[in-house]
Amino acid sequence: MEELERANQEIMARMGREGAPEDSRAGVPVLLRIALKNELEAFELAAHWIPTTPELDVKLGLARQVGDEAKHYRLLEARYRELGGGDFDPRQGGYSPLFQYLSGLKTSVERLAAGQFTREALAQRRNEMFIEYLLALGDTQTAKIYQETIQADEGYHHELGKTMLLKYATTPEHQRAAREACRRTLEIAEKLRAGAIAKTGAYQIPGC
Repeated sequence: MEELERANQEIMARMGREGAPEDSRAGVPVLLRIALKNELEAFELAAHWIPTTPELDVKLGLARQVGDEAKHYRLLEARYRELGGGDFDPRQGGYSPLFQYLSGLKTSVERLAAGQFTREALAQRRNEMFIEYLLALGDTQTAKIYQETIQADEGYHHELGKTMLLKYATTPEHQRAAREACRRTLEIAEKLRAGAIAKTGAYQIPGC
């Protein structure tokens, strides 16, 4: 577990202003489109895993996550409309490489390591940066959604992953699988974030 946490922290420590464009070409609605796609993929992924998850406690945790991420989607969609966002279907353009990778994982240990433990930790850090960006713009309403609802839920999802990994990743084989799932998730997530920064000019890319 310490090794997994260390790998996550190393990536998150690099999420800063260094090397990022100085002038963002994106406004809040553009960045909320990214957030909406992330939320859609998060609740679809958790729902996809439920039928093939044998552990009841993990299954119940995924069920809660489906509801949480769908709630986030609705809150952000409403805010996107308030800000004048136009018609948008986050399914356009297909699902991300990270979704494709995660949806193909077969075991609960791999899923917990990649999804709840790693992806949710990255989301929390990215959301922290997005909140700072929103507050700097004076958009306290969008920031409040993240501060009061989304971040608390993401923290719960991450802790679920940590608790369940300690319970179920008990063999060397399971632990190797968990490390590899974390490594691949971090690798894909970094590439996607770099692409989003290049496209929007913003380094404060929201998570899920």
